[in-house]
Amino acid sequence: MASKKLNITPLHDRVIVKAAAAEEKTAGGIIIPDTAKEKPQRGVVVAAGSGKKDEPMTVKVGDTVLYGKYAGTEIAVEGQDLLIMRESDILAIV
Repeated sequence: MASKKLNITPLHDRVIVKAAAAEEKTAGGIIIPDTAKEKPQRGVVVAAGSGKKDEPMTVKVGDTVLYGKYAGTEIAVEGQDLLIMRESDILAIV
């Protein structure tokens, strides 16, 4: 989770997610280079919008979520690599 408040606020039904770190070794001890790793599909919500007029937000800051493999847009904020996506791109709260 972010230790301080971000200087970016998502609008409406958007959320900002910090992707969970991927495992670097296989069960057999083989180290996988960054270029061969799959994108993580789990992360922590670090900021959330206020929701749409008739649809309040379901997720909140601090929730661990699962999202689609190609969901969101990668952004860099304050030196952190984050994803911004619609709440509808989130599949589940873990």
